[in-house]
Amino acid sequence: MTQQALVMAVVFLLAFTGLLLFFTARITAGHSLALRQIRAFDRLKGLVGRSVESGRALHLSLGMGGLADQTTADSLAGLAVLNYLAGQAATTGAPPLVSMADPTVMLFAQNAIRAAYGDDTEGAEAAYRHIRWIAPQPAAYAAGVMNMLDLDEVDSNVMIGKFGDEYLLMGETAARRGVAHIGGTSDPNTLPFVYATADEILLGEEIYAAGAYLQKRPALLASLAAQDSMRWLVALVILGSILLASLR
Repeated sequence: MTQQALVMAVVFLLAFTGLLLFFTARITAGHSLALRQIRAFDRLKGLVGRSVESGRALHLSLGMGGLADQTTADSLAGLAVLNYLAGQAATTGAPPLVSMADPTVMLFAQNAIRAAYGDDTEGAEAAYRHIRWIAPQPAAYAAGVMNMLDLDEVDSNVMIGKFGDEYLLMGETAARRGVAHIGGTSDPNTLPFVYATADEILLGEEIYAAGAYLQKRPALLASLAAQDSMRWLVALVILGSILLASLR
């Protein structure tokens, strides 16, 4: 990295940090943040109540990703959804059925359940039994999820994380069963499979906004606003550079 590039990186980092602190202070002080409506998140908020009414489980797939490689961001997006569902489960007593392919993600899923249930160790232990590590191989993981959707009493199916071609097998099973299905991933090669099988879709970077949309915590909302502001800043810098180059 050249010295000029290093200086630019530091400037953008400082700008993002300043925006993050600014928006966090504003939101904490009571100022509202206008968020674009994403139907998938609106639909997801009602799935826990639907599960309670039907007496059937809500299945959340965290995908093939892990927490120590390039798939970390996708896995964290799925865990953000789990944090929301775990809080709802602790209130309603209807824990989600959670599956994953990476054992490190399983540990974080268990921690999300434990944090949501707090001192209710009995409820947390019962919810632990709904967290299932299946297999690290895509085909084996897909087979396990398909078996869960076919044999377990699943009312809703949410799949957010890192997926490949195996998504189509699981998504097609959910569509065939007629369960409510929400899917999202950042991989453009997998998005056609999501579009073909899911009722509601989270496209690309929309999955990274799960925490802000579902939990409404000031820090998460501020991060979303800071990221949008940085996009405008980068666009203005690029436009200004083009204009300066044209005038020379």
